[in-house]
Amino acid sequence: MRIRKASMGDAVRIHALVNFYASKEMMLPRSLSEICENIRNFFVCEIDGEVVGCCALQPVWLDLAEVKSLAVDERFWGRGIGSRLVRACLEDALRLGVRRVFALTKIPAFFERLGFRQIDKEELPHKIWSECIRCPKFPNCDEVAVEIALRD
Repeated sequence: MRIRKASMGDAVRIHALVNFYASKEMMLPRSLSEICENIRNFFVCEIDGEVVGCCALQPVWLDLAEVKSLAVDERFWGRGIGSRLVRACLEDALRLGVRRVFALTKIPAFFERLGFRQIDKEELPHKIWSECIRCPKFPNCDEVAVEIALRD
């Protein structure tokens, strides 16, 4: 199992993983174009040459970034892949000088195990809601906001 930065060659697989879960209304869909434009934000997990998971870190402000598009192939659940992908994003946030990272999730317990805490969505900048208008559940969001404060 190897966690690494994504490359353009991973874009089609990332697109398939993300949109599989988007079809189940577990995350927002992403176009292939959008994934290509943001490929530098993605990490992937590779097992035996196959990309089986992905996650992105999207800087939002000077001290704030979002973990998004966390997706792991169902065949590989329970192996710690999601946790390793999120940790890679947190390490990247530290490298960038970002000290707070948040996520919007339907599974807050997963993030809480990694040190995140639940927060009120109102604590997040309004800028982050620009993607929400694409959500089929807008404006009745059923996701929970979680955040972690990072230390060197």
